[in-house]
Amino acid sequence: MRGTVLYGPGDVRFEERADPRILRPTDAVIRTVVTCVCGSDLWAYRGTDPVTGPTPMGHEYVGIVEEVGSEVTNVKPGQFVIGSFATSDNTCPHCRAGYQSSCVHREFMSTCQAEYVRIPNAHGTLVATDDLPAEEFLPSLLALSDVMGTGWWAAKAAEVEPGSTAVVVGDGAVGLCGVIAAKELGAERIIAMSRHESRQKLAVAFGATDVVAERGADGIARIKDLTDGVGADSVLECVGTKESMQQAIASTRPGGNVGFVGVPHDVAVDGQELFFSHVGLRGGPAPVRAYLPDLIDRVLTGRINPGKVFDLTLPLDQVAEGYKAMDERRAVKTLLTP
Repeated sequence: MRGTVLYGPGDVRFEERADPRILRPTDAVIRTVVTCVCGSDLWAYRGTDPVTGPTPMGHEYVGIVEEVGSEVTNVKPGQFVIGSFATSDNTCPHCRAGYQSSCVHREFMSTCQAEYVRIPNAHGTLVATDDLPAEEFLPSLLALSDVMGTGWWAAKAAEVEPGSTAVVVGDGAVGLCGVIAAKELGAERIIAMSRHESRQKLAVAFGATDVVAERGADGIARIKDLTDGVGADSVLECVGTKESMQQAIASTRPGGNVGFVGVPHDVAVDGQELFFSHVGLRGGPAPVRAYLPDLIDRVLTGRINPGKVFDLTLPLDQVAEGYKAMDERRAVKTLLTP
């Protein structure tokens, strides 16, 4: 088969790789229907995360089951399936508590920008739809594999409640999906922090009631101004930098909560500052598997359409251009078709 390999900063290649096969009885192999480039892939593409050798890429996927191991009974060949970027057995104590992304058998997917993919822990990771979905649903179902599930987790971790005020820090795909999640969870006011007109428009379409273009101290002051000096009930931190975390915490009212889902890079939180802020802080890799059945239903019934975050579609063999377009902010998120 062919798949994506990152050789170093800016060096993405689409080349022949070994066909995936069943290695454990809990594995499955799927044929990719659509996959994509994630904003978190750009950390390695830009050289922020070191790449020590040729590295297969991709952790978002939907596809058709080709083969299953002997212990996989929940899905079968021919079914259309969606899974999380973090695999799970869905039975361990952490899974039962709703934190499948901390499963004791967790593996992070990393080979999904390819024609075929091996799915570890398939019995606890994959969710099948009743039928083969119509093509119009594919982008949104793919978004559930990570960015929509992660946006949902950001809103849940920030304890968004009906009637509350939520702020979303970050206007990438996760942040935009966080706007969807905040609306679905009943936030009355949703403030999207974005400096890019096209992303601002999409945030409003998804349910944002206000847009703040300022950042840093000016951004914090603007949030306080919009909330009568109080701060937001819930803040979704969807970037992962020191600056975005500081902005998130400082924009939250005492007693409010920050849900942080951007992969942290050089983030340090001042313990004394956090102590006296009375702000709650929760985050980590999203337990996507916990939300999949509900989110699949919301997509297939037309209630949400997170697939709109894909604003560039390319053949999988043009994956390098997909990375470049996102790196240059010419695209929010690139959809790839085998």
